[in-house]
Amino acid sequence: MAFTRALEVKGKPVGEGKEPLVCAPLVGRDEAGVLGELDAIVAKQPDLLEWRVDFFSGIAETDRVVELAREVRKSSAGIPIIFTRRSIREGGETIGISEEQVLEMYQAVARSGAVDFLDYELSCEPKHFAAAVELARETGTKLIASFHNFQKTPSAEEIVAKFVSMEKAGADVAKVAVMPQGLEDVLTVLQATLDGQKKISLPIISMSMGAYGSLSRLFGWVFGSSVSFAVGQKASAPGQVPIEDLRRVLDVLQRSLAGK
Repeated sequence: MAFTRALEVKGKPVGEGKEPLVCAPLVGRDEAGVLGELDAIVAKQPDLLEWRVDFFSGIAETDRVVELAREVRKSSAGIPIIFTRRSIREGGETIGISEEQVLEMYQAVARSGAVDFLDYELSCEPKHFAAAVELARETGTKLIASFHNFQKTPSAEEIVAKFVSMEKAGADVAKVAVMPQGLEDVLTVLQATLDGQKKISLPIISMSMGAYGSLSRLFGWVFGSSVSFAVGQKASAPGQVPIEDLRRVLDVLQRSLAGK
């Protein structure tokens, strides 16, 4: 019984089609911090790594970013890597470079072959998003279109519309993360994910954030969310749970759903 759609790298499903894929973020401020995190996280064998480059103090120096991306690749034990600059408007860190410079950094990293996925926000200017789509096609990376709202949870219809817009814009994966004000909002995200699978053909990543939202990280995959972000060493967003705790819950749920 498949609940989610597989993310693929070079035509092969990540994690051999496991549901959900577990992704751990790297949020170190410098090379030593990122590589130290990486060593600790790789030992826990997540299915994906996400390097949140907006946390990196050297983000304005593209050569440093590319070199570190290569070092992460060397030490990642073959785990696929998502490269992400989260903007301040969508919950990221403040960075001192323009969007054109961000895209130049993305180009250099993608062309280096050091990453498998690029995360780029749908809220960026259409010309910038189109450039990210073209870059992904050129380099054979996969583009995750993302949308984050740290203030509230839009309606299920609005979330589904985001998924549809992401597919139309040329993304390979559609991702939405929103903040719940109550448990009803968690249900909204789950319903939108279920509905979204009927509207688009892309893999969907969805989640509520914060304390209530942690529930969606534990069982959102049953509604079609292909990836759950978990803490390897440090969280990159509110509501992430440790990899070990997530795996314990997943094991119980998966055995129950299999009737074992």
